[in-house]
Amino acid sequence: MQNNCHLSVLIHEQAKKYGEKTVLNYREFGSLKWQTVSWNQFSERVKQVSNALLNLGVRVQENVGVFSQNTVQYLYTDFGAFGIRAVSVPLYATSSEQQIQHIVGDAEIRFLFVGEQEQYDKAHRVLPLCPTLEKIIIFDRSVRIAKSDPSSIYFDDFMRLGEGFPRQTEVEMLWKQANWEDLANILYTSGTTGESKGVMLTYGQYHAAFEANDKCVPVGETDRVMNFLPITHIFERGWLILCLTEGAEIIVNTYPKEIQQSMREMHPTCMSAVPRFWEKVYIGVNDKIEKAGAVQRRLFKRALTVGRKYHSEYLSKGKRPPLPLKLEYETYDKTLFSLVRKQLGLENGNFFPTAGSYVSSEVEEFTHSVGICMIVGYGLTESLATVSCDHKGEPYTIGSVGRPIEGIEIRIGENDEILLKGPTITKGYYKRDGLNEQSFTEDGFFKTGDAGYLRNGELFLKERIKELFKTSNGKYIAPQMIESRLLVDKFIEQLAVIADQRKFVSALIVPAFGELEEYAKEQGIAYHTKEDLCKNPQIIQMLTERIETLQQQLANYEKIKRFILLPKPFTMESGELTNTLKIKRAVLNKNYAEQIEEMYKE
Repeated sequence: MQNNCHLSVLIHEQAKKYGEKTVLNYREFGSLKWQTVSWNQFSERVKQVSNALLNLGVRVQENVGVFSQNTVQYLYTDFGAFGIRAVSVPLYATSSEQQIQHIVGDAEIRFLFVGEQEQYDKAHRVLPLCPTLEKIIIFDRSVRIAKSDPSSIYFDDFMRLGEGFPRQTEVEMLWKQANWEDLANILYTSGTTGESKGVMLTYGQYHAAFEANDKCVPVGETDRVMNFLPITHIFERGWLILCLTEGAEIIVNTYPKEIQQSMREMHPTCMSAVPRFWEKVYIGVNDKIEKAGAVQRRLFKRALTVGRKYHSEYLSKGKRPPLPLKLEYETYDKTLFSLVRKQLGLENGNFFPTAGSYVSSEVEEFTHSVGICMIVGYGLTESLATVSCDHKGEPYTIGSVGRPIEGIEIRIGENDEILLKGPTITKGYYKRDGLNEQSFTEDGFFKTGDAGYLRNGELFLKERIKELFKTSNGKYIAPQMIESRLLVDKFIEQLAVIADQRKFVSALIVPAFGELEEYAKEQGIAYHTKEDLCKNPQIIQMLTERIETLQQQLANYEKIKRFILLPKPFTMESGELTNTLKIKRAVLNKNYAEQIEEMYKE
């Protein structure tokens, strides 16, 4: 049963109920060994952080920064800050020095918690440029502190300030003073078009979100939940804390690249993810099918056909499948599909929330077909994550983003813009009064910037309004929809559609070089560099044919007519990606202006 109390005391209240039951599974920085933390231990460490923060001089509603990848120390710090009515300001572990300087300055942060060497080095370099920043507290004990740095301490030393709970009477007084209007977080959006801005999130918003999600998201105390996306991301943050309110067990995955291994080792029942994760699973399974023998290939393709029919034509519509189809599906489920799930570490899967960008119908159908319950949803930082989602066991439509959660009012405005009102919606952006006036309608609806429509109670997305491209022929192009169709190809790692004010659609493509090099070897294609591969006519022809196949259902004016292969990926360091790996199209247009113009030469 959910405990939806104030976040300042959540961990302590749950410890009274669950005691020595394991709540956190984690690995120390650089370690391969999994360790556990009980609810009682979690509570003790959170109290210790609260006491230590008071001894540092942190004030009520003061902003405290956390610049780290996912760790247990991150969770201790967040809940310790909640316990003294401080405001936690999360920064992505991949943030640039410029972004750190902006956020620390904008939020007037005095105390910044950092993860590993990379985060410490960046924070140390911007320290002289941030007048308010007084102290850096380092989670990873192996970090080398600069000799000239008297401002930094290790988290272990910080925790000693709270040993024995010297300020516990004051902490408990602050628990009593905690209220729903206090700020819990200022969460800076990554921004695909400009400088990040701080979304203000209150305890009341969290409370309303947990109440609404509890009614439609069946996570409980028997679930083992993999923490994969950055805790800085509102989707993961809201989901993870929801799971804690339900008494679930959390598996903290610190390094995203190790997620597949972590899943196989820890066997989660739930995990939130972005569509790209499931696209890579889809690509991997299809690659194995292609490389299998003829008999196995036919068998698996038949199984997938049956799986799609079973789920898409019957279960998704609330219909009972015919007995012969049901029996055939159950046979494949117990044999082939169970092997797929076992290889992923998802033998005991419950459900898997997925949001953050467009989910292709092929990937959504595939996950359901192999017995993985994908729950597609939609939300924003400004709505404290969930606006709508599929409900497990209830009818759903492939292509929708589910049904609105309780308490959210959705209105479709001008240009089909999705407008939102409700108790989970932010009051606005931190210190941005002018922007706040522009972000809401006169009657208080938040302008999402997303276009969509409601049909039979489900919400469907069309595109980001600001990202709709208009060709010189007057046709509107939705780039994310096209990109999602092509990203299911095993030879494509990254892709950016070009079309705005152009005669036709083109694309910048970063190949999956591992797959491409294997293909070149099989075909006897000689090359010395990645540039050679990208310019090889045989490879370009092969990709042209694959892209044509993937585009069959698009209108002619939506199809990519020309593309160029790039030898290096889009990166955050080059400014081409946000911290949530969204494309910054203006930066790409500038960085690849010459290549783009080449595609449009007559």
